Amino acid sequence: MRVPVLSRDAVVAAIPPLRAYDAVRDGFVRHARGEWTMQPKVYVTNYPAGDFRAMPALGGGHALLKWVTSFPGNPARGLPTVAGLVLLSNAETGALEAVLDAAAVTALRTAAAGVIAVETLGRPHGSTAVVGLGVNGAETARLLRARGADPFVWDVDPDRLAATAEELGVRPAESLAQALAADAVVTVTPGREILFRSGSLRPGQHVSLMGADGPGKAEVAVEELARASVFCDDWEQASHGGELAAAVAAGVLRHGEVTQLGDVLAGDAQGRTGDDEITLFDSTGLAIQDLAIARAALEEASGLDLPTLEL
Repeated sequence: MRVPVLSRDAVVAAIPPLRAYDAVRDGFVRHARGEWTMQPKVYVTNYPAGDFRAMPALGGGHALLKWVTSFPGNPARGLPTVAGLVLLSNAETGALEAVLDAAAVTALRTAAAGVIAVETLGRPHGSTAVVGLGVNGAETARLLRARGADPFVWDVDPDRLAATAEELGVRPAESLAQALAADAVVTVTPGREILFRSGSLRPGQHVSLMGADGPGKAEVAVEELARASVFCDDWEQASHGGELAAAVAAGVLRHGEVTQLGDVLAGDAQGRTGDDEITLFDSTGLAIQDLAIARAALEEASGLDLPTLEL
């Protein structure tokens, strides 16, 4: 039995940004309707160095397991922050059908989730910005461009900011403050520093918080979560390991006060209700999003010249 192996370049070739957007949006809806299932990710921690994550999902005739890392100090060593593998199997036979690069899958689905939240919860036709231009942040800016937006971008590394802005044809913000003042902001940072401090969110602003995807991370002050209408990708996962965890522990937020984005997309819950409403989306990254990307990539694999793994 020979199983196709999709490298980073192969995943990117198979799934252009707009295809990733559609696949992840569909995955959110299928999960909200109970058609696709997953368990909260399992963390194997080795802090302060980083952590390993195991993420299973089932749906659409497939089962998936992603084994992926997050080691924020790796770029200083010349190594990627995110690395790992995605295994996609046939749900009826158990047969392995594809092996994919986890970093590429993660970048595509992270970008898609952040942009879907911007378009679903933000005010239409407002300014947009991306803060943090690592692999996931750059892919987010790329998808915003593909969706017709003209985002500002910002990164703490001025060389990376200039290079990414030139590559993608987007505008570098003059300062972090300018980027954070956009009508809709997607934050894709390591989550070690709070970007939106108490009282800083403006009426009508939307923020997709993509960086605080594990215990102890935060991009927004707990007080700001109390001021906003809060949405998440999955309550069970976000309330224990995401931006919401500190607010839940402090008694600031309860389950009934947070709406899952998939429920909004499925038409079962309300999103933004007014122009002055502040909306926040807490993304922790879901295995069903990885499943959506992996299934889409497998559909295109036959048209690619791929190496195979013999089992």
